[in-house]
Amino acid sequence: MKQLRVILKVIALCSLTAFLYALWISVNAFVFASEKTSRGWRSFIFRKWAGAAAAITGMRTTVYGTPPRPPFFLVSNHLSYMDIIALAAHLDCVFIAKSDVARWPVIGRLCRSAKTIFIDRKNRKDITRVIRLIERSMSAEQGVVLFAEGTSTEGARVLPFNSSLLEPAARAGYRVSYASISYSAPAGEVPAHMSVCWWGDMTFTKHLLELFRLPEFHATLVFGEETFQEADRKVLADKLWRAVQSQFIPVVKKEEEEWSASIR
Repeated sequence: MKQLRVILKVIALCSLTAFLYALWISVNAFVFASEKTSRGWRSFIFRKWAGAAAAITGMRTTVYGTPPRPPFFLVSNHLSYMDIIALAAHLDCVFIAKSDVARWPVIGRLCRSAKTIFIDRKNRKDITRVIRLIERSMSAEQGVVLFAEGTSTEGARVLPFNSSLLEPAARAGYRVSYASISYSAPAGEVPAHMSVCWWGDMTFTKHLLELFRLPEFHATLVFGEETFQEADRKVLADKLWRAVQSQFIPVVKKEEEEWSASIR
């Protein structure tokens, strides 16, 4: 049964992605002449894809707080590639990602089509270019989302935020919103910190198949009600980290308790 579930989810997700990507390319090439109209159509397609992808993968989301209205700059903790689907289904946004992602097969191309802002973390001179792209997105009434930990984790806690990643926001004087995300898996299934969270040396394909074996899983998305603005990126990073940490629901502790109870 689980094997059949995996096969059906793979087929459905690939078909969805191929169809919407082909639709986006075709309509954008032959219909839209305006960059603004093209951008709006791209955002619409991306959000529809995220919502449908969430349904296909079995993600059920509970949202607390009010998602910010664009334009906005938002930071969140980072647990999995599923974070992108969870957030994109509820926000009109683009994401900031490390430049390595742009070179990933298939995924890199899709990310470029979604106008992901890639940043070279090893090159401080790249900050100016990134700020320009962020300003362009926000001036086009879009949101920008940053995973400020700089890596995904198993969900035991929120790692200290990488202040260098917040330099574009500090330098440009943006008011920064924040959100936290957490996951749980059904009782008796592989705990979410192993099946949903993607961290350490987990390989993408093997992890994705493990995720697809779940009949469903739950995402909790909490949006903070305040924003922060600081010229000092380290102060900004610390304030945002404390805010996210204060509302974050740990994945590991909760899942370990449920897993232990299910096998007694």
